[in-house]
Amino acid sequence: MTSHVVVVGAGLGGLAAAATAAARGHRVTVLDKNPWLGGKAAVLNLPDPERPGSNQGFRFDMGPTILTVPRVLRRIYAEAGRDQAQDLPLIRLDPQWRCFFDDNTRIDLIENVDAMARSMDAFAPGSGQGEGYRRFQQVAEKLHEVSEKFFFWKPVEGIGDTMDMRANFNPDTMRDVMALRMGQTVAKVIRGHVPDARLAQMLDHFCQYVGSSPYLAPAVLCSIGDMQATEGVWYPKGGTRAVAVGLAKLAADLGADLRTGVEVTGFDIENGAIKAVKTASGERIACDAVISNMDAIRTYKELVGGAPGRTYAKKGFEPACSGVVLYLGLKKRYDHLAHHCFVFSRDAEEEFDAIYKQGIPAPDPTAYLAAPSCSDDSVAPEGGEALYVLVHTPYLRPGHDWSRMFAPYRQVILDKLKRTAGMEDIEERIVVEQALTPVDIHERYKVLDGAIYGLASHGRWAGAFKPSNRSKQVKGLYLAGGAAHPGPGMPMVMMSGWIAADALDQDLGGRGMSAAAEEAGQRDALRARLAAE
Repeated sequence: MTSHVVVVGAGLGGLAAAATAAARGHRVTVLDKNPWLGGKAAVLNLPDPERPGSNQGFRFDMGPTILTVPRVLRRIYAEAGRDQAQDLPLIRLDPQWRCFFDDNTRIDLIENVDAMARSMDAFAPGSGQGEGYRRFQQVAEKLHEVSEKFFFWKPVEGIGDTMDMRANFNPDTMRDVMALRMGQTVAKVIRGHVPDARLAQMLDHFCQYVGSSPYLAPAVLCSIGDMQATEGVWYPKGGTRAVAVGLAKLAADLGADLRTGVEVTGFDIENGAIKAVKTASGERIACDAVISNMDAIRTYKELVGGAPGRTYAKKGFEPACSGVVLYLGLKKRYDHLAHHCFVFSRDAEEEFDAIYKQGIPAPDPTAYLAAPSCSDDSVAPEGGEALYVLVHTPYLRPGHDWSRMFAPYRQVILDKLKRTAGMEDIEERIVVEQALTPVDIHERYKVLDGAIYGLASHGRWAGAFKPSNRSKQVKGLYLAGGAAHPGPGMPMVMMSGWIAADALDQDLGGRGMSAAAEEAGQRDALRARLAAE
């Protein structure tokens, strides 16, 4: 096949798209403005000042740290006839999270639903939380099944793209529509089953994979609970950076031309169709199609422009939250931390109201911690820890001056860890440190108003919908990344890249998906393999 595809942006979505398109036989060129491939899935290496000259310092995954739904990766590798488990080995984590609450109680989120239910009953005895959790997971499973049927693996922007209500006006379809619980929020569904404030707060944070408030997000996102319970939480050997490295290698092995330090400034569009990509250096790269892994709204506003740019500017998509990230090199690890931890706020409603409604940093925030040395001793010097701390903040608003706001909010975060997570001496253990603020995230990754997760999934009825992977305004333009369908989070971002490449391949008359790739992405195929393992 002689078609030439340009991928703009080499985040996980762009790399997934590049590998899939190249596996289907297209000639692929990947352009990224940064000097590295992988977008937010970057790596930070900080030297250990206590061991000058040592080869081992602290290694941090800078962006995503939790990998779920590994069958998305399996399908992308299978497109090329490769086995992901061999090329990119993953370690299964259980417990999945350790949860610290403001009243100094704690509980682990366990993969097995029955074991988790028993743990909940022991945590809040006599209140029936365990049985409520079982029922919640039944709801989550149904929502996952409906998502798989109507939303995943296909380009979607609205319900009309996936459900033909006239043609499908039959009892089965209507049952699926009713199962979506449209009009209900994540928080409402959770508290209808698990009313204990602490346990509900734990389940709320499935929503944080998509940078949204459970009080504003649609009930369908409860499906994440089933995805995590049935498909696990994983740590790639070498860190989540290994996923970006692996996908880049896969794309390169398939013949893709991967170019860093190239900033795209616009597209040549003739008669409503993409003809070429323009770069900051004045280069014009002719192509048959473009997959943009840049933020979808910024793609339309800044690279497409004109009527399509104005249309998407008016659609009212809201950025997801931003965040402050602390990368703390500790001379001594905390043995009571699990690989993933949540240190919860004193009041969920107060926290989410501050971030998503008032547009101010939460006064008592939830902190997510990644303490990977318990799974990978290469991330820090012996006995030390490369501690990653993320606290969600509002996306950038007028008047946010993070050069002034950062220092006091850093102290708020550290005080929270001291008070709620048993880390009273954390400041004495820090030997090296770096941070990202919302401004850094905005400038580094070309996201919308510093939003880490693309677009917010807010709205009880249509909050799950994002811009389609196949542009309806510009022929030959396809979209990938957290601000495109199906949304943010590592597996969904990589799925968006696969969808974009698959749609492009269909439109250009390509070879289509192989039987092996079809099977690799199926839920039942993954379950059978996991059971065997």
